[in-house]
Amino acid sequence: MSIRPLSFGLVTGMVSHEFGGPGLRPRGNALKNLSHNTKRLLLIPAAFFRCRVGSVHLLKLPLVCTALLSFLAPRAHTQSTIAYRNPILFADYSDPDAIRDGSHYYLIASSFHFVPGIPILESTDLVHWTILGHVVRRLEMDPRYNMTGGNRYGMGVWAPSIRKHDGLFYVYFPTPTEGIFVSTAPQMSGPWSAPEAVMAQAGLEDPCPFWDDDGKAYLIHSKKGAGPLILHRMSADGKHLLDAGKVIVDDPRELPTLEGPKLYKRHGWYYIFAPFGGVGTGKQAVLRSRSIYGPYEHRAVLAQGSTKINGPHQGAYVETPAGEGWFLHFQSRGAHGRIVHLEPVTWKDDWPVVGKDPDDIPAGEPVPSGVVHVPAQAAADAQTKTHLRPQTSDDFGASELAPQWEWNHNPDDTRWSLTARHGFLRLIPTQAQNLLDARNTLTQCMQDNAFEFTARLDLSALKNGTHAGLAMFEQDASGIEIVQAGAQAGKVWRLEYFHLHDGGGVPTPDVSGPLVPHAIVQLRVRVEGDTARYFFSLDDGRSFQPLGPATPIHFSWWKGSRPSLFAYTTQGAGAEFIAGAVDFDWVHYVPLGENPW
Repeated sequence: MSIRPLSFGLVTGMVSHEFGGPGLRPRGNALKNLSHNTKRLLLIPAAFFRCRVGSVHLLKLPLVCTALLSFLAPRAHTQSTIAYRNPILFADYSDPDAIRDGSHYYLIASSFHFVPGIPILESTDLVHWTILGHVVRRLEMDPRYNMTGGNRYGMGVWAPSIRKHDGLFYVYFPTPTEGIFVSTAPQMSGPWSAPEAVMAQAGLEDPCPFWDDDGKAYLIHSKKGAGPLILHRMSADGKHLLDAGKVIVDDPRELPTLEGPKLYKRHGWYYIFAPFGGVGTGKQAVLRSRSIYGPYEHRAVLAQGSTKINGPHQGAYVETPAGEGWFLHFQSRGAHGRIVHLEPVTWKDDWPVVGKDPDDIPAGEPVPSGVVHVPAQAAADAQTKTHLRPQTSDDFGASELAPQWEWNHNPDDTRWSLTARHGFLRLIPTQAQNLLDARNTLTQCMQDNAFEFTARLDLSALKNGTHAGLAMFEQDASGIEIVQAGAQAGKVWRLEYFHLHDGGGVPTPDVSGPLVPHAIVQLRVRVEGDTARYFFSLDDGRSFQPLGPATPIHFSWWKGSRPSLFAYTTQGAGAEFIAGAVDFDWVHYVPLGENPW
């Protein structure tokens, strides 16, 4: 069977079923009864198809008309809306950048010392996001990322950027003491190439690539401490700089602490979206010029204004398939880190108007809520998938770690396993003096203002000298752990609450709990705002008892506090030393109430 077009004509909602005429024609008053938008959409060539089977011609008219009329339906029937409330992500996805590729949006964020680095989030509507994976598997720039000869807390991956060029995804990122790096992938799910140094120099930050209409490639970045903005020519493949760079913006009086530049082009204007004024209290600026090298004029386009949203800035501009503009940015939210908001963007006189536009002043204000226009199918999917959010709970049933997990530094892969005991995460303790010195602490972002995070542990393989448990991981880490109860023979464990200060040293004061009578124990942290409380269960979850005081949690190392699992030993190495292990059966994460604006 072959299908070929016979003729072209105007297709309408009422079609003649005659065979062999000059084409598909409107019958009677069909055309004048159509809406203006429908007429506009229908004024395109439409094929009248005949099917040939041998010498017999058959018209598959019902099927063809249904397909054509569905394709040519008015736009109102193919678009819908999704309502949202800010913040869209009550989680520490700091320094976000984002792009749209077809019907999907991708967001990346800085990860600092945590590994794997640069989380990738995916969405079809800018509102509901899940974690797709990570860009950087390990940080190999310095042995201290392995906690050899020190640590790199607060270093690692700072503000990254993402672009797509010639079918390849590019992610650029700085490490403040090593330089600017790039990784590429044919698709966002990977595989991602190992990071390559584009500029091996300390003290750089916040790179962003740009490919112009003529094919020339550029890289813009700032310096540690924020400012000035420097522009380089770059090879077309995005891997090499072609010059020493030129300062294109340097205005510490009007634009202090200028950083995080993102370079775009629209209607012949070059735009730099860049925050200024500092993480906690800054504003979002937009600079524009007819030349990529400037001079640039600037406006503050987003500020706190009359809202409670402090320092709304640093992020990404994206457009929907229908051309709507949106700006994703962070807000510094105490111990929860830098959470993500979504603001509408309109354009006036070739300047973006971001968020609410009070009294037509240039600087907009954050909005508490809004609607995003999306394809009807995306809206229908959202109705059935309102649970879509970044992953949290885990039963450890897979052979690879789920994408919500990140280690405190590069892990020692010989000392953890998901396969040694199926359905369990096994941690083999590393030697350390305290939690912050230990490797293989497994963390994830908080996703809510209030939540409970519960872990079930099997202590059967625990050995003397081991500390294993659950913590809120930060510079002043606190948590609940199981330790060997003195020098008694046999498997005797005690529960302990601990709270470190000033990044380690002597914990003050510990609170001892009861002895653990058997190998199964559940540990829980309940976070409400910037306060954590710890609990334990000795009857496998039927009841929980508190241990230790209400404990403040903090923003540190440029990141929010994180729920975490750990195991380390203070036992010295020697012929008699046996590390043992602790098996985590599962973790359950439960949000508590709605997140505040």
